[in-house]
Amino acid sequence: MKIQTRVLTEAVAAVALAGVLHLIKVFQAPQGGAVTAAAMVPVLFVALRRGPKVGIVAGIAFGLVVLVEEPFVYHPVQFLLDYPLAFGALGLAGFFHKQPVAGVAVAIGGRFVCHFISGLVFFATYAPAGMNPALYSAIYNGGYLFPELLVSELVMLVLVRRKVLQMYL
Repeated sequence: MKIQTRVLTEAVAAVALAGVLHLIKVFQAPQGGAVTAAAMVPVLFVALRRGPKVGIVAGIAFGLVVLVEEPFVYHPVQFLLDYPLAFGALGLAGFFHKQPVAGVAVAIGGRFVCHFISGLVFFATYAPAGMNPALYSAIYNGGYLFPELLVSELVMLVLVRRKVLQMYL
């Protein structure tokens, strides 16, 4: 029971820290999404340490925190794609415990796919006249997720080099 309590406490602390870091924005996109102060790293960290199940649950919780912080909901399916599924995808990093850098890329790639589909289906009307909605969704979502990926990878490299992932296991 003590180990389960430790894992739960670690996940809750990661979600809380991610929520705070999400409020620190370097760039805010007009229809949602932002480049933040490495807000995804705490959830990615928990996923890498504790596995995909804990990571996915922590990611979903983080997505719900983001929903409370800045709700942007037009349709129930869009809600599912942009919040629980997209942020839950961060838990995919847990499948890559031995390759944390690849895990971060796969996890954020999973989040991108969810936002891309949401953008393609629900936000295609925002595309400039004559622009392919798929291209628009890829550019829009990549415009903030790619910098987030770079920042997250950099922070994770520092954590890996300092062997922080293995501490207190």
